[in-house]
Amino acid sequence: MNQDLGLKILGQIMDWPDERAREEFQWLRLMARLKYDGYRDFQAGMRFIESLATWLQQFAPAKRETAYAFVRHTLVYIGPGEMQRLVEQLYPRTVRDRISSMVAAERGIPTYRVLADADARAAAERLRRQTLFMGLSDGARIDTVRHANVGLISNEQLVLATQVDKDKWADLLANLRSDLSDPEARFRLVYLIDDFTGTGTTFLRYDQEKQKWKGKLIKFRESIEGAAAALGGDRVLAPDWELCIHHYIASADAAQAIVQRHQEALPALNGDGWAKQVHASFGTILPENLPIDIDGRHAEFIRLTQKYYDPKIQTKHTEVGGVTHLGLGYGGCALPLVLEHNTPNNAVALLWAETDGGEHDGATVPAMRPLFRRRQRHA
Repeated sequence: MNQDLGLKILGQIMDWPDERAREEFQWLRLMARLKYDGYRDFQAGMRFIESLATWLQQFAPAKRETAYAFVRHTLVYIGPGEMQRLVEQLYPRTVRDRISSMVAAERGIPTYRVLADADARAAAERLRRQTLFMGLSDGARIDTVRHANVGLISNEQLVLATQVDKDKWADLLANLRSDLSDPEARFRLVYLIDDFTGTGTTFLRYDQEKQKWKGKLIKFRESIEGAAAALGGDRVLAPDWELCIHHYIASADAAQAIVQRHQEALPALNGDGWAKQVHASFGTILPENLPIDIDGRHAEFIRLTQKYYDPKIQTKHTEVGGVTHLGLGYGGCALPLVLEHNTPNNAVALLWAETDGGEHDGATVPAMRPLFRRRQRHA
């Protein structure tokens, strides 16, 4: 659709007087061009302004101003430039400091002396090669990590997923030993990388029904245990290896929950072959007051999340978050958040949910139209 036509239709939907329409159109054109039109999952032929017009029509005319105000003043959109920056900062801001601190501690010197001391510098270079980077999802952007660190990180240190077969583990170990000219070399530092965590439950959670810990961290532990068995007892990881968990973006609650749950899960994790230390790091942590239910400022919009809601978006997978009603998103996170490559289900459902409405448990429920369509991981 032509943008000017889309704006005209939007002005009619909102019933804006001319002066208000000119002011809003100026802002909408700017934000569409700089940010929102770059969202990856818009349908063919549709961009932000057309999507906004469609989205607003699901609300009663008297409620559209509340919905528009939420987009205008509250929505947080993390675009490709911001994500690229967070990925590029992984090595210089996080990995390099971790390597320096490990070498300094082992040699009993201050971290600022590592690069000035020839032996310490050589130890840091060796440890850098003994660092393994593994993606927890496609959001880890392992390809971008590689491109941003050419000459610092080799292809043989980067793995797209933690579920690795025997041949891949063998190749990783063989390349490491060849590069270091050391037939006994093993990885000493492992980074598990993901793009976003809103609750931390996908990464690590306790299943009360089955009385055991679940999540990506548990699967990673199973993977390294399987590697040792498949390689005839030849462990890929050194006895004193350390684990680093890095998310490019985290909610304030998730940043605390990951650390806390790891401490609670230590009895299940600790044992032969597990990390000597585990560290959590984040490219950025969202403000504590970002959730819209923190204070009463967004009470009107929260009422919209309750009224314009289809229970069909609830699944057995969303139940893991601990809340049934997903109006405020998975886990009740209440985030006004959109990531340019996908909208997290921790965001308020009105931003991403898409249903046909109709009958549900004897009642008629409204169809939900997304502003930023979400690509679901689970059907």
